[in-house]
Amino acid sequence: METKPTEISSSKMFGGYNKRYKHYSPTLGCSMTFHIYFPPSPSPSHKFPVLYWLSGLTCTDENFIAKSGAQRVASTEGIALVAPDTSPRGLNVEGEADSWDFGLGAGFYLNATQEKWKNWRMYDYVVKELPKLLSENILQLDTLRASISGHSMGGHGALTIYLKNLDKYKSVSAFSPVVNPINCAWGQKAFTNYLGDNKADWEEYDATCLVSKFKDVSSTILIDQGEDDKFLHDQLLPQKFEEACKKANVNLLLRLQPGYDHSYYFIATFIDDHIHHHAQALKL
Repeated sequence: METKPTEISSSKMFGGYNKRYKHYSPTLGCSMTFHIYFPPSPSPSHKFPVLYWLSGLTCTDENFIAKSGAQRVASTEGIALVAPDTSPRGLNVEGEADSWDFGLGAGFYLNATQEKWKNWRMYDYVVKELPKLLSENILQLDTLRASISGHSMGGHGALTIYLKNLDKYKSVSAFSPVVNPINCAWGQKAFTNYLGDNKADWEEYDATCLVSKFKDVSSTILIDQGEDDKFLHDQLLPQKFEEACKKANVNLLLRLQPGYDHSYYFIATFIDDHIHHHAQALKL
């Protein structure tokens, strides 16, 4: 099985290229796809810093690349965008497609401990396997200069991964993140099935819990949240994370955006600010 990435599509955009790759993932036990947007290169030997984007429930590696418009500013800032998929696919585990908020498209960026879901190891895939794969095979990328961002479930992934790996990422941002999953239905469903009933295990993947443990955050955390997001009050709970950041003396810029919902229309509106936020950190 080919563990090296194979290019399966390429489209020019803003002087650079959206490229899609396929590879076999030993971590997940299946073939995976991911997208990279390469900005126009000033020279053949130039290496771009990397911004990882983690997508939300039901998404694949395609949503952000097709809908966000992030490439326009990534092109001018000289930042490569890397968008992995959101869960293993093709394993045909019983029940994996039964509901939209669990299983396929809903990996929650954790390492499952329950036997049935043992392949759901998106945390290790994003933090360990994918950066190593990129550094060894995609020579235009400088994976040592990396930042991370995401939306909804992917915002949860970005925040938790950043807080647990402050040495690996220069900055973090999120749109409408699930910041306190131990206290919302999406998180409780996913964590019970993937991690079992021990609540202490759940806290290892909850940004609101983690920010009190990992306080050595050098860059401001940027979060945009739509005030008309139908998931705001029962699933996303940004005020819980805001309180935890204040207690931990961690700099958080939480921007509540009036009239905006949970969609990619919202993301596309404010994505430029996020790219600039990461560009500042990546170029220090």
